[in-house]
Amino acid sequence: MFGNPRFYCVVAEINAAIVGSNCLDERSAIAGVGPITIDPRTQDRGVGRKLMTAVIERARMREAPGIRLVQAAYHSRSLSLYTKLGFDIREPLALMQGLISASVDGCVVRTATLSDVESCDRLCKRVHGHDRHYELLDGIEAGRSIVVERSGRITGYASQLAFFGYAVAESNLDMQALIGSNRPFGGAGILVPTRNASLFRSCLDAGLRVVEPMTLMSQGLYNEPSGAWLPSISF
Repeated sequence: MFGNPRFYCVVAEINAAIVGSNCLDERSAIAGVGPITIDPRTQDRGVGRKLMTAVIERARMREAPGIRLVQAAYHSRSLSLYTKLGFDIREPLALMQGLISASVDGCVVRTATLSDVESCDRLCKRVHGHDRHYELLDGIEAGRSIVVERSGRITGYASQLAFFGYAVAESNLDMQALIGSNRPFGGAGILVPTRNASLFRSCLDAGLRVVEPMTLMSQGLYNEPSGAWLPSISF
């Protein structure tokens, strides 16, 4: 993230020693915060607030219509800090890990190519109200993005099935095809919105396990998603 020109990254120093960092994903109209890191030896000294304030001010300077982040649900202090800074709780999430090999009748999953980008952008706009164009391009360049086709058209895609990836689909059926495509999840796993009880239950029934609960939070513009979706650790 520090090496990607579409991220704004900051560090905190005490006596010339780095004690924390934070990043702002600027690859789409909506800005994504994190992950934020704090040296355990310097916690409870206001470092986190300063790191958050720095990226929030950056997003406002760029006139981003909305800012989002994913918070570890067990961490009461970060929940309190983000709420005080103006973030609202939007969605409970379950970080899930495992491997599923389960095809869905009528759905074909394949590696995404540059020729798929326009269709994927339209689908993302339909689900979220905005596209995530440059994230998808990064995923395609790395060979990690996949699409699902049904009846000869793209009905879902994932920038990557990973902690730092996101996915959108027309229906739970299409999302199940993506998740069940026998591809290992990158990093800590995928983030599944638990209010989508049908999708969450299907993941559990297929053998995925919950690693930890998390929470999507937002500040500014937020459109209630229309369709199936998985956020990244940023949003």
